[in-house]
Amino acid sequence: MEVNKIIIIFTAISFIIYGLSSFQSRRMASEYKRWGFEKSRSIIGFFQLIGGLGLILGFKYQSILLTSSIGIAVMMFFAIIVRLKIKDSLIETLPALTYLLLASIIINSSL
Repeated sequence: MEVNKIIIIFTAISFIIYGLSSFQSRRMASEYKRWGFEKSRSIIGFFQLIGGLGLILGFKYQSILLTSSIGIAVMMFFAIIVRLKIKDSLIETLPALTYLLLASIIINSSL
C-alpha cells in the first residue's frame, strides 16, 4: 500500500474516532470546555465525522477527498490557534500540528 493511502486511512479513522468521542466522551466534553467550545462540541464533532468519512469516500471521488482534506486542514489550523491562545504546551499542540501536516500532504497529492 502506498504511503499516501496509509496517510488518508490513518487520518480518516482518527477523525471518525475523534468525531464520535466528541459526542460520547466525558474527557472530550471537558476538553471542549477548556478550549472554550463547550457549546460547539456537537457541530465540531459532526464536522470531524464528515471529514473522516469524506476522506474514505475520497478513494472513489477525488473532489470529496480534496474538499474533506481542506476542511480538516482548516479545522487543524484553528485548533492550533486555540491551543496557542490558551497557552497549551508544544506537546499538547503537536497532534493538531501533525494533522495539519497530514491534511496538507493529502491536499498536495490530490491536486
